[in-house]
Amino acid sequence: MGTTVLEDIRYGLRVLRKAPGFTIAAVLTLALGIGANTAIFTLLDQAILRKLPVKEPDRLVLLRYTGRNNGYSHTRSDDSLYFSYPTYHDLRDQNTVLSGLIATAWAEVGVQWHNEPTLEDAELVSGNYFDVLGVRPALGRLLVQSDDVSQEGAAVVVLSYSYWQRRFDSDPHVINQAVLINGHPFTMVGVAAPGFHSVVSGDHPAVFVPMTMKPEITPGWNDLDVRSSVWLSIIGRLKPGMPREQAQAGIDPLWYSLRVQRLSEMGHSSERFKNEFLNSHLFLENGSKGVWNNRRKARTLLVVMGMAGLMVLMACANVGGLLLVRVASRTREISVRYALGAKRSRVIQQLLAEGLLLGLGGGLAGALLAPQICGFLTRMLWSQSIGELAFSAMPDLRILAFNFGLTFLVSLLFSLAPVIQFWRPDASVALKQQTATIARGPLRMRRALTVAQIGLSLLLLVGAGLFVRTLRNLKTLDVGFATDKLVTFSVDPRLAGYQRDQTAGLYQRILEQLAGLPGVRSVAATSDPELADTNTSSNITIAGYRAADNEDMNVEHEKVSSGYLSTLQMPVLAGRGFSDQDRLGTHQVGIVNESLARRYFGKPQDALGHYFCWGAGDVTPDIEIVGVVKDAKHTTLRSEVGRSIFTPFLQDKEAGTSVTGMTFYLRTWQAPEAAESTIRQFMHGFDSRIVLNDFRTMQEQLEENVTTERAIALLATSFGALAALMAAIGIYGVLAYSTAQRFREIGIRIAVGATRARVMRMVLTEVLWMAGAGIVIGAPLSLLLSSLVRTQLFGVSGSDPLTLCMVCGIIMAVAVASAALPARLAAKVDPIVALRYE
Repeated sequence: MGTTVLEDIRYGLRVLRKAPGFTIAAVLTLALGIGANTAIFTLLDQAILRKLPVKEPDRLVLLRYTGRNNGYSHTRSDDSLYFSYPTYHDLRDQNTVLSGLIATAWAEVGVQWHNEPTLEDAELVSGNYFDVLGVRPALGRLLVQSDDVSQEGAAVVVLSYSYWQRRFDSDPHVINQAVLINGHPFTMVGVAAPGFHSVVSGDHPAVFVPMTMKPEITPGWNDLDVRSSVWLSIIGRLKPGMPREQAQAGIDPLWYSLRVQRLSEMGHSSERFKNEFLNSHLFLENGSKGVWNNRRKARTLLVVMGMAGLMVLMACANVGGLLLVRVASRTREISVRYALGAKRSRVIQQLLAEGLLLGLGGGLAGALLAPQICGFLTRMLWSQSIGELAFSAMPDLRILAFNFGLTFLVSLLFSLAPVIQFWRPDASVALKQQTATIARGPLRMRRALTVAQIGLSLLLLVGAGLFVRTLRNLKTLDVGFATDKLVTFSVDPRLAGYQRDQTAGLYQRILEQLAGLPGVRSVAATSDPELADTNTSSNITIAGYRAADNEDMNVEHEKVSSGYLSTLQMPVLAGRGFSDQDRLGTHQVGIVNESLARRYFGKPQDALGHYFCWGAGDVTPDIEIVGVVKDAKHTTLRSEVGRSIFTPFLQDKEAGTSVTGMTFYLRTWQAPEAAESTIRQFMHGFDSRIVLNDFRTMQEQLEENVTTERAIALLATSFGALAALMAAIGIYGVLAYSTAQRFREIGIRIAVGATRARVMRMVLTEVLWMAGAGIVIGAPLSLLLSSLVRTQLFGVSGSDPLTLCMVCGIIMAVAVASAALPARLAAKVDPIVALRYE
């Protein structure tokens, strides 16, 4: 058996070597399809499928709760994944089903080493973090429980392995040395193991810091003792031999008792609220893959994987069609083998061996191409280089196994065409060289494969059309303020060691001096930047307005400088904007957006003079509405316009103490890119310890908002164009082949009086039938698949008739263009030559 297989492989290699054009075309086609799928699976595996590189990851559980919460949320994704620090302590100390419970939270810090400040990601972790996960140090020691006992009790830090390599050149002598984090000295006690990034999927923190050091890591925002503030995620490890279902049943009563205790601390509430608050459950979900905070990116990868899957099916159909062309030239050879007594299994084995050789060639080329495609995708989707992410573009054994499995499956699929053709051959006809009869079977199959290619190309082109229109809709969206000649950057002086009571005056000095820079037209600042995927909100009480039970009174809240509305050119519909006189000690004022004014007062003008305040219950509205501004997009381009309130940051008693610092906007006279150097030089001279973050033009900010949509549109368009090209090649091949087989028939038609136009019409009719069949098959499928990606669309329906009609027109145009040359050749057939043709 082994000898037979080797003989088939050697023979297959000789056959493929004799047809280099066919072999190269088939291998390149397969390489594109397999390489794209392998690259996308590389990211999908690391983002969603791969388990954490820790001890017994299957024993980990992720805590998620249902039910209403009452308090403040500082979350990065699903609020149900976040808890308060006191709640974490209660669950850790009182549960009887988990051997360990860890807490984690993301932060951004300023790290200063040898007088060089940089902004880095940090992970606040409980002291038992590394012990529960079973992570070992690469150097020094890791955090232990004694590092996390009292607030600000242990200023120690563990470096991630990649950060240690990047910032400290893998110097082992940095252990036990001090590094400044947010202006405070921390001792570097160890380096985490290589390969371990974080318990949060996709995060790549530079440093790990004890949770009790939060006051130093997030200056002005402690909340370690605030039960109403939820901001950390929790992962636990099941006790040995404890099934997850049993642990679930054991921890739910504890959760209920904690909710009862919390309800009693909140004081009186309505019966409806009490019922909603206590109707809550704590779930222990599979935590082997950690916490995933970017589900939209995951959905994007799944969409792209689906398109790549369609692409590989196109490649199968295309190579199958090419193999049928080869079949036509080898019909007599294989028929002779059958006539001499060859068994069907031997012939089929030979054909499968040749297909597998082609597939292996495409798979190897795809494996070499995959890292480049993967790197390109990563940079497009995350707008960062791979070295700064917890994702690697290089394949490992899992990826190679996927590549090999896909290669094997693809090889079997496209090898089915010749296998079916020679499953029940008519050797007697083939040996008589009745060409027209012989060709009928392969021709029918090639037509079927071409129809399949047309249908698949329609699916990909419809997807491309919908995603391109989505991208266009987002890029042409009116955001509510002028985005040209506007540059933005963020600073947080607290990360450079400034105290909270120093920041308000510092921001004001920066504003005044930035306004005097050459080329600067106006300058402003806000605590909650525009279109940065952030949103600060709070509930309000409006004088004279009685809120319904459980009515949502939360509104977006931006603390801004006096020139904010004029700098961003947000139109004031009624009243006035802020002035420099709106500062601490003066009458408190606020400006609301159009949505809020219409919701509570009917029209913008009627909102003026009304009072509101922050919070609910026994509060006194003391902030006067002095202006109404036109609605503007705030969180992202996709997000709905919410109810918003602007207040002067100088009137805030805790001005400048927000977690993210302040974001500055400068409107320039010239192109904003030209002002970057001037601004950076000024800030360096102002205080070199303050690091500028997210320095970009507003146009770049908008482009970043559509990064995912641009990537999907580009990939969908590329896949659609390749699919249309493959379909065109398939159509041309079928028509060229069928025309050659009907050479004598066409000559007879012309000889008896058929015009050349009629002959061309005959050929074009054939291609229109194939294109029509492909459209009939593909159109309903495109509507079905489009409904699955409707959450990725914006401003266009998945069943958009315009897109479908345009794609059908493109398919018909491609089909007719592909048929043009075969039709012209058919019309030029010489009847005398054709009548002599055998």
